[in-house]
Amino acid sequence: MIILYAAFLNNELVTAREEAVKESTNPKQFVRRHYFCPHCKREVQLIVKKKTAYFKHLPQVINMAGEKDEHAQSKELLKNALQAAKFDAQTEVSLANGRLRADVLASPKLAFEVQCAPLNKSEFMHRHLLYQQIGIKDIWIVGKRHFLQHYLKKTQLIFFRENELWNNYYLEVNPYQRSLRLKYNVKLEPLTDRLHFQTASFSLNSIGLEKLWYFKPRLKNYQIDSSVQKNYLKMQLAHKSINGLQIGAKLYQKQMTVDELPQWVFSQVRSVNSADNATTYFTSNEGAF
Repeated sequence: MIILYAAFLNNELVTAREEAVKESTNPKQFVRRHYFCPHCKREVQLIVKKKTAYFKHLPQVINMAGEKDEHAQSKELLKNALQAAKFDAQTEVSLANGRLRADVLASPKLAFEVQCAPLNKSEFMHRHLLYQQIGIKDIWIVGKRHFLQHYLKKTQLIFFRENELWNNYYLEVNPYQRSLRLKYNVKLEPLTDRLHFQTASFSLNSIGLEKLWYFKPRLKNYQIDSSVQKNYLKMQLAHKSINGLQIGAKLYQKQMTVDELPQWVFSQVRSVNSADNATTYFTSNEGAF
């Protein structure tokens, strides 16, 4: 469980400790308060215990029937599109002596996995490594549950890929609109989990697949408001988040203030699989301590 000590209330960041004090003094006004996670934007609830207070994500309602329909339709449309593009594509092909079943096997060297249901990292790695062992490139396309929004979720990291044309990229499928969506040039802000990316949509047919394969976009240079990033770091320090405590300890060791950190820490976007820029700065300068 991810423990949050701050959340948004009416678009303002509040701490669990402050809200717990207010609730204890006037509980009636808290009956209909709605808090939201600053990272994924899902609703969270205030949990107050004797010695601590924090926010907890509300459980999500899982529509497995909908996910199964989305998965089945996506596989069929993808198979049909590949066959129209002259691939001998088949669905649900048993591989690796029955240890692996490809959603769509396009050729002896290429498979597509359509992921609509939850998937943990260990299960992903198990399947991904099996594909590597038998010499098949696996391309992962995600359904609605995993669509990329404005904030990165750790569960989405396994689906990212990278190449020279698109940088970090992410593939999504919408069978009801018969479309594929490519989110490319994906970057994280210097210190927050907010994402910046470009988007292109393609029809889920042979023409759309061809356009996707030969897609050569112009990549944007994202402009970041460094003052927002600096204020975010100061907020983390003030609220003593886990990351805030770690960075605060490094600042103390080096006898620095937030304002003395290099400008790039607050202005340079980063890869989706990298640490925040403040952590990167201190890690690269450990020899100076």
